[in-house]
Amino acid sequence: MSDSVKKIVLAFSGGLDTSVILRWLQETYRADVVTFTADIGQGEELGLAREKAKLLGVKEIFIEDLRETFVRDYVFPMFRANALYEGQYLLGTSIARPLIAKRQIEIAQQVGADAVAHGATGKGNDQVRFELAYYALKPDIKVIAPWREWDLTSRTKLVQYAETHQIPIPRDKRGEAPFSTDANLLHISAEGKVLEDPWIEPEEFVYSRTVAPEAAPDKPEYVEIEFKCGDAVAVDGKALSPAALLTRLNELGGKHGVGRLDLVENRFVGMKSRGVYETPGGAILHAAHRGVESITLDREAAHLKDELMPRYAELVYNGFWFAPERLMLQAAIDQSQEQVEGMVRLKLYKGSARVIGRKSPKSLYSLAHVTFEEDRVYDQRDAAGFIKLNALRLRLAKALRK
Repeated sequence: MSDSVKKIVLAFSGGLDTSVILRWLQETYRADVVTFTADIGQGEELGLAREKAKLLGVKEIFIEDLRETFVRDYVFPMFRANALYEGQYLLGTSIARPLIAKRQIEIAQQVGADAVAHGATGKGNDQVRFELAYYALKPDIKVIAPWREWDLTSRTKLVQYAETHQIPIPRDKRGEAPFSTDANLLHISAEGKVLEDPWIEPEEFVYSRTVAPEAAPDKPEYVEIEFKCGDAVAVDGKALSPAALLTRLNELGGKHGVGRLDLVENRFVGMKSRGVYETPGGAILHAAHRGVESITLDREAAHLKDELMPRYAELVYNGFWFAPERLMLQAAIDQSQEQVEGMVRLKLYKGSARVIGRKSPKSLYSLAHVTFEEDRVYDQRDAAGFIKLNALRLRLAKALRK
């Protein structure tokens, strides 16, 4: 192993798993390990990751604030597509992986590394997402996935390894965690352990970004979101950067219990899994975007987008962000957003985010045509020919069957 790998870039959080992986890579491959930690809004103190890496002898440490890049270049393009995996999941974990993988590859090229490593297990989707991105960006890169190689198959063994190799473990991390989490600026997820029985309702301690809808304020709150070219640019009249805007929507949604989801989903590797997700700002943004599209998108363009959306969402979920088919779909989606501009008003109340108003300088909504009052722009007699032409094939088929 040591002959083929000289330097490895590890996606490093500083937690138990990646700390053990770091030492294991150093011992197993006898290679220099470079750590990369991305701040994508997970809400953790990243200075601890730096200190842990230094303690474990790492000389090249990369810690980068990628929150704006994450929302602008990954979350927003996905939300232009209204992407929902299996009709419900806003893809919070899925969309973060290609960004992390891209920076890993860039750092590997910068420091002259010949391998990259991640901490995803051999049962989940993340291993696929990371590695498809690695290979798409650098086909000859060597990928190391310790969970598929080592014999540290339990948390007890990880703790024992850490103690043997003098890797510090916070006291509160020594016990068995009640569930596994993943967090970024778009969402936080929980799965495993106490959540493995899909019949049992999650306890309230599982949730951390939203209040229970039952405990949310009894008075509704209204929010106005402005869009240009399909992207949100302001909240309640205040222009915000992409990351600041999503942060603000997270605050509003969390306060009103918006964005909770309990889902049994189909993993790409073949098994079903139960996940509990909180995506407060994303849920508001998704509803608002559909609201502004409803008055600015042509009917057939909107319907075609809805047909493409499940395929787009599946590509993101499965890890094909850098695949040509995702890029092709993105080009079509982005073209459809050129006229998606305007304001959407939503009502937040006890777990719901409902669109209650929308307006746009590029609106296709014509009051003159839809009014129930007398008008001078629409001849109702035209509908007779329209109906007869559309009924022609139905009438012919019925006549022939007789």
